[in-house]
Amino acid sequence: MNDQPQGLAAPSGCPVAHGAGITRLYGEESETDSHDIYARLRKRYGTVAPVLLEGDIPAWLVLGYREIRRVLDNPSQFSRDSRIWRDWQEGRVPETSPLIPMLGWRPDCVSQDGEPHRRLRAAVTDNLQAVTGRGIRRHITHFANKQIDAFADAGRADLVTDFAEYLPMLVLTRVFGLAEREGRSLAESSNQLMKGGADALAHNERIMGVLAELAARKRAEPGSDFATGLLGHDASLDEDELVNHLRLVLITAHTMTSNLLARALQLILTDPSRHAGLVSGQLDMTTVVEEVMWNTPPLAVLPGRFATSDLELGGCALKKGDLIVLGLAAGNMDPQIRPDSETSVVGNQSHLAFSGGPHECPGQNLGQAIIETAVDVLLHRLPDLRLAVPAEELTSTASTWESRLDSLPVEFAP
Repeated sequence: MNDQPQGLAAPSGCPVAHGAGITRLYGEESETDSHDIYARLRKRYGTVAPVLLEGDIPAWLVLGYREIRRVLDNPSQFSRDSRIWRDWQEGRVPETSPLIPMLGWRPDCVSQDGEPHRRLRAAVTDNLQAVTGRGIRRHITHFANKQIDAFADAGRADLVTDFAEYLPMLVLTRVFGLAEREGRSLAESSNQLMKGGADALAHNERIMGVLAELAARKRAEPGSDFATGLLGHDASLDEDELVNHLRLVLITAHTMTSNLLARALQLILTDPSRHAGLVSGQLDMTTVVEEVMWNTPPLAVLPGRFATSDLELGGCALKKGDLIVLGLAAGNMDPQIRPDSETSVVGNQSHLAFSGGPHECPGQNLGQAIIETAVDVLLHRLPDLRLAVPAEELTSTASTWESRLDSLPVEFAP
């Protein structure tokens, strides 16, 4: 993320001094942890800042906790329907833009509001409840042990690439009724899609192809899985709705859970007291995950909302059709609600990590089950697990939407 020279267009109503540049939320200089960038934007603009996304597409980044809550809770003012996005309507966002997989309209519940949203969301929530109650922890335990078996004899591992990066997708292949062999490549495509860039559209199309084949197979051969459940739901999803909801849950559940699992393991292994507390049973995993969701939420920036009329937000004059992206990581650290990062968040579930309002993430229980079970299996199998490098050497790479831990090297008795 870097301040750009003059000449770049800002969103309408932008409080930018003459000749000032607008911060880009993409590019090589953005690939670092972003809290210092958010702090600089907050100091310069307040709770809402003008930014540029890939292709120099203007947007408003909301940094304030209360302002984010206002956006999430008021779909009549801040719609999720990108068909009203003015830059899209006026042809400034090409079909080939890497923003399209994240912001473009799709026939899924995330892209709609009101009654269409309620109908489609019911199909997702009902079937997620069904699969999470259908022996899900047994599947997680199976795949966690299988991942650990691959490195247990070595005495060393990278818990990002050897464990957290693929485990959620392996579980999801079982939940969806996919072949296990699809897990690794689907995880890689999901991660590349979140990173954006030139290959984002190709990876999105690959995912859509796999899921279209799955939908066709499940019509012919139903099973006790998420895809079959969507097919038989009272919401009567058509083919496009079915495949797009499979895509939505697959990508969101995998990318958020893998990121959150890696961050939870990082917190445990860089704090001996937490590690000891979990091993001894004096600390529960829910408390650890809660802290991670406050301090390093798996989705740093949430796409996207669109102003349904001219309105004011955080002192900025937004125009109808303006794009709004929500800085969940920044909002969780808003000094108006957390005067410093050490403010205790134990027992406080009002973080923004799962969004909020009508579009709040419906897969929270699935993600929580994967993380809690995976960590439990890992610490049981490898009770002497320890970080193999100094904590300060751990690095992260950020994109527009997220910040991911690069690696987590560990040692243990073979």
